Amino acid sequence: MSDPGKRILITGAGSGIGAGIAEHLAEAGHELLVTDLDSEAAAAVAWRIVDRGGRARAFALDVTSETSVSEVCGALEGSVDVLINNAGLQHVAKLEDFPMEKWELLVQVMLVGVARLTRAVLPGMRAQEFGRIINIGSIHSLVASAYKSAYVSAKHGLIGFSRVLALETADSDITINTVCPTYVRTPLVDKQIADQARAHGISEEEVVDRIMLQPMPKGVFISMEELAGICAFLVSPVARNITGQAIVVDGGWTVQ
Repeated sequence: MSDPGKRILITGAGSGIGAGIAEHLAEAGHELLVTDLDSEAAAAVAWRIVDRGGRARAFALDVTSETSVSEVCGALEGSVDVLINNAGLQHVAKLEDFPMEKWELLVQVMLVGVARLTRAVLPGMRAQEFGRIINIGSIHSLVASAYKSAYVSAKHGLIGFSRVLALETADSDITINTVCPTYVRTPLVDKQIADQARAHGISEEEVVDRIMLQPMPKGVFISMEELAGICAFLVSPVARNITGQAIVVDGGWTVQ
């Protein structure tokens, strides 16, 4: 794992990928700032970390709100060493049936919110001459799937955003990268399975086999351990020259 002692803020860490990464990185000795729109969920994750001997604090955070971001950053009493932009949501529908307010919300959370929070923590990173920013992207940062126009647009945008910020921070020991996994078995993905089954008119088992796993030559879901390990590597000193990159974890999907 990476050198211990970093102060890591993770968004959307009340469940799923964010919670899994937070708990794994806490075990490596890092201090976790667990944030989520759901304050009770964030608190539960932070409590689990502390109960196991780790260091963690929980904060309610709405990445679509400038006020919320300012309040959390003001309450931190110091800079953030590592920002992991993970907050996300999904909606599956044909564009003609996709409510525009929902379309806008997905982009606000997963792209504009990333820019908003990154912008807020960058001055502290520059002042301490160190920072690591990790965006949790998706296989859909690279390829498309039907009925996911907002999600795919936002996740594609993360790669462009990371490339620009890599150039803007190249004069300091700050890096920004986007981790692009295929499906991780989380509550969000479980809901997608049901939504995709309805949209495609097939069973949930067929969604898993044909839509999620069949495009992957390895044919297995990505694990939390893999994602946490990749994040730990990107935080470590040996990754200081890896920036603006898409770290693809797709079981061979995009090499075909």
